[in-house]
Amino acid sequence: MREVGTSEFATHTDVSTQVSASSAACELRDVLDRVGDKWSVLIMAMLGTGPRRYTELRRSIDGISQRMLTLTLRSLERDGLVIRTVTPTAPPRVDYDLTAAGRTLSHEVGALIDWAEQHREYIATARRAYDER
Repeated sequence: MREVGTSEFATHTDVSTQVSASSAACELRDVLDRVGDKWSVLIMAMLGTGPRRYTELRRSIDGISQRMLTLTLRSLERDGLVIRTVTPTAPPRVDYDLTAAGRTLSHEVGALIDWAEQHREYIATARRAYDER
């Protein structure tokens, strides 16, 4: 029997084993989790056209809760993809914009959204055909 934690990579059965935060697998997975998250993708696409206020993002992204928007924006800011600017007015104005790295990702995210829009009907048809089998 293999001792838990002896491998660099945790398997699905090693749920109690922590993977080192510096391991290449963990770093790649973390990045893919961030850029592949549905809310991150939508936020990145919106910010790709220019800075937005929090309330503007909230109104424009159907189905996102205030909490999820806040958490996602914080995560994107932590990852260096979004910058948050507070203007000291009454009430304070908070704007979000993409960093240089965020803009490069936004271009890729835009292509993914374009693909999804172009193939949405095809996928819906394929799902119906699959479900009818």
